[in-house]
Amino acid sequence: MQEQTNRRGKIAADPAPEVVKFIISPAIKGDLERAYQAYLDVNKAHVLMLAECGIIEKDVAKAILEVTSEMAAMGQTPTFPIDPNREDIYFNLEHYLISRTGLEIGGQQHTARSRNDLVATVTRLVARNQFFIVCGLFNALRQTIIDLAKRNKEAVMAGYTHLQPSEPITFGHYCSAILNAMQRDYRRIARVYDSLNLSPLGGTSMGSSTFPINRIMTASLLGFDAPLNNSIDCVASRDYAMELTAAMAIAGNTFSRFSYDLYVWATPDYGYVEVDDSVAVCSSIMPQKKNPWTLEHIRGKASHLEGFFISVMNALKNTPYTHCQDVAGEGVAYLWQAFDEMRASIELLNVTAKGITLHTDRMVQTARGNFCTVTELANTLVRHDKISFRAAHEIVALVVDHMIKHNKKADEIGADVVNEIFMKLFNRKSSLTDKEIQLALDPVKNAHSKTILGGTAPQEVERQLQAIESVLESDRAELKERMSAVNFAKASLEEKVKRIIA
Repeated sequence: MQEQTNRRGKIAADPAPEVVKFIISPAIKGDLERAYQAYLDVNKAHVLMLAECGIIEKDVAKAILEVTSEMAAMGQTPTFPIDPNREDIYFNLEHYLISRTGLEIGGQQHTARSRNDLVATVTRLVARNQFFIVCGLFNALRQTIIDLAKRNKEAVMAGYTHLQPSEPITFGHYCSAILNAMQRDYRRIARVYDSLNLSPLGGTSMGSSTFPINRIMTASLLGFDAPLNNSIDCVASRDYAMELTAAMAIAGNTFSRFSYDLYVWATPDYGYVEVDDSVAVCSSIMPQKKNPWTLEHIRGKASHLEGFFISVMNALKNTPYTHCQDVAGEGVAYLWQAFDEMRASIELLNVTAKGITLHTDRMVQTARGNFCTVTELANTLVRHDKISFRAAHEIVALVVDHMIKHNKKADEIGADVVNEIFMKLFNRKSSLTDKEIQLALDPVKNAHSKTILGGTAPQEVERQLQAIESVLESDRAELKERMSAVNFAKASLEEKVKRIIA
């Protein structure tokens, strides 16, 4: 059998050690970690298509596919040596193929194809696999928070604006807000599939091919929705990488804000929530500490996700709209780390949310005293005394000021204080009794009374959660359908390979 050397086209020298160290070896390492089987799948689909179109003989396709199937059976990484002096993973795979079949047989695999469209296709396949994993994990997280909200839709607490007590809400209502944000975050990620799941194979270097290839066939065998419609766009487009990293960065921002709220509420000064010991650490010096470790890491990872988006976008900015290594290599380099950090963020938040304990007595007791209920006192004055809201606001503002100056809490407000201020401002008294004032200041009644659309009442929160869960079920069905279509294509690909070999 003819011996194959390290052919590098017209390039006579081996790559410089620095090129191997900083470009080739890291790229090969990454491909071996995540893309080995994807390269083989693309090779299978391409060779099947070449045979189907009569571009190569069936016995040539059979010989190539036999060796390719042998390589696929090796698992996630090849058992044969990988030489970085061959520039990349593909030339190593081709070298092994040719060593087994000879140059005239194995050398036909690359007919009507370039590394440019090959790598573009493999990158999309790997990104699609990661996309499916992230979407599945994200949906599991959403379900965890739905369950947490359902258990606590009557757990009353103070809501906050500017980190100051605002109005009574329920913890379930708060979780519903987070879930609505996550629902939009998920849809941003899910919509990227329309840009991602398109096949570049057949674009060749950038100028298409004079061979009568069937790009629709290879797109179908690889589970793509369709081929990209322009050969330059096949090798130039990495906008899906920007979309994915941007969408994940936005989701990471939601995770960070949710984590920040839990982080604050877990302090002893609030004492509303407590994370499980399994996601916390103690100080090495201060024995009283229970630090919510995962919440800190989730917040930090949000900045990483933002950085990955900026890196992808800037690597692609001011590049020619064609193939070059800025685009194919550097442009997607941080997409994989973005997927890793996204998975870590989701899983850490999921395990943290599952173990959250609420101190509901502390929550409602704080809400009784911290003046978050006084907006409803103003509303009650409007209804009972037929005054404008602005007038009621002025009365209650001075009532609060009076209570704070006298070191008293909201649930100690009585008709005497209200009437004193009322008389001072408007020369009249309120018709409210002490009992009516206390009802207005009851945080439970307050939160449970807001039944309007988007309100805090348990029955309204239940409606919100049902709507959220309905969308989640739809998202799960869509993901399942997409994964099933890809799995069906994979099965079809393997069946066609078996038939050729047989």
